[in-house]
Amino acid sequence: MNCRPLRIVFRADASTAIGAGHVVRCATLASELATRGATIHFLCRTLPGDYCAWLEARGFGVTRLSAENLDEEIAASRAALAALGSVAWLVVDHYGLDARWERALRPLAERLLAIDDTADRPHDCDLLLDQNLVSGAAGRYAGLLPPRAECLLGPRHALLPPAFAAARAGRHIRDGEVRRILVCFGGSDPQGHTLAALDALRAHAGRLARIDVVVGPANPARTAIAAACQGLPTVLHCPAEDMAGLLAEADLAIGAGGTMNWERACVGVPALAFGIAENQRLVLEAMIEGGYAVGTPQMTPPDPAGIAAWLAALLASPPLLRGLAERGRALVDGQGARRVADRLLPVPIVFRPARQDDCAALLSWRNHPTVRAVSHDPAEIEAATHAAWLERTLGDPHRLLLIAERQGEAIGVVRFDLDAPEALISVYRVPGSTACGGLIRAASDWLAGQRPEVRRIIAEVLPDNAASLAAFHAAGYRDSRHTLVLELETP
Repeated sequence: MNCRPLRIVFRADASTAIGAGHVVRCATLASELATRGATIHFLCRTLPGDYCAWLEARGFGVTRLSAENLDEEIAASRAALAALGSVAWLVVDHYGLDARWERALRPLAERLLAIDDTADRPHDCDLLLDQNLVSGAAGRYAGLLPPRAECLLGPRHALLPPAFAAARAGRHIRDGEVRRILVCFGGSDPQGHTLAALDALRAHAGRLARIDVVVGPANPARTAIAAACQGLPTVLHCPAEDMAGLLAEADLAIGAGGTMNWERACVGVPALAFGIAENQRLVLEAMIEGGYAVGTPQMTPPDPAGIAAWLAALLASPPLLRGLAERGRALVDGQGARRVADRLLPVPIVFRPARQDDCAALLSWRNHPTVRAVSHDPAEIEAATHAAWLERTLGDPHRLLLIAERQGEAIGVVRFDLDAPEALISVYRVPGSTACGGLIRAASDWLAGQRPEVRRIIAEVLPDNAASLAAFHAAGYRDSRHTLVLELETP
């Protein structure tokens, strides 16, 4: 067995000038990878307002870099990687680094992930992540990546901590009335948009129960913001210990673009958003055009009167606020970090035979509307009928009923009806599970290993079930008249 440590190294910076977004989202992915046994290390430049101590407090190793130009940056990064030893993945999230840096560092890592938002420079990577909602996303990186590179695109890959998915599940119902507002313009807010938002809120303070104001430790105007909060029903958070919880309780959020787009959308809080940097403009344009937020794609410098005008319009439009909340919530589900981690360090799917004590769970899963909608017989099954079926199934030597699990969580149910050299597969995902791709292929591989006499697996899928058809095709099944067939390799 290979027991060498599985090390993943991140290259990202934070500062008063550039904010903390790159480091924070990398730390989210790093935390998920750490739960899978990876050793995490960060390479960060020493800058005013950096997050090196913040990373160390979360248990990550940090090497502080000092470099004045790209050549020095490459030399310092190479030395740091060489000192660490073997690296499974090198993850770079930095607007100032491109294919030249990546080519120089690739020999010191097995694989490289580039995280980007702007599609304005070439990359030499194995995998590229762009979590943004941008028009024409599929073609943005044409000509900028090696032919072998794969892409993970869109907000379903947004790197959010697990707290946001939890807050989403427990959110309160929004009726469009605004009693509580959250204001946050990122970790540094270098131009003072938080102060402008507080100025705009003064005229409406009497109708509000609470204003939560979040500022990061790199914000240079913390003292001025604290002073501006006087006379308003504010609670100042520096920093916020539970951003997800604050958003879940808010009826409206005012802030910038960047990762906050996905935090707000995931929890389902309507957003009044303003681009405070050029790299936020395209994403906010798409968010506003798609009806996921309102605001201005670019507002530099801050404009208190403009914020006040947008705020007045929103406060007078409860139906608009309800629509923004629901559309945003449909865009982001909070599982992005898990999806990306699955691509870097897949967690194996394991299969166990179903047991009699699975009876109640199997019935609830099978009768869930999402499962019945794609079943050959969509009728709801009675408990007695199901119990009798399960007893017959468990005693049938020609039928295998399996529960698929990942990290102890049931994610799917698979049935094989055996008639060597063929088997008929039936599979569905456990409703509400965090399952991702790979279930069908993993189940097919399991059968091939357990029952070598089976040479062909057949799937019968309803012709209008596009999602299942795509999943079987992705698992290697091919169309054969009215079925899909997977030919197993001869041992």
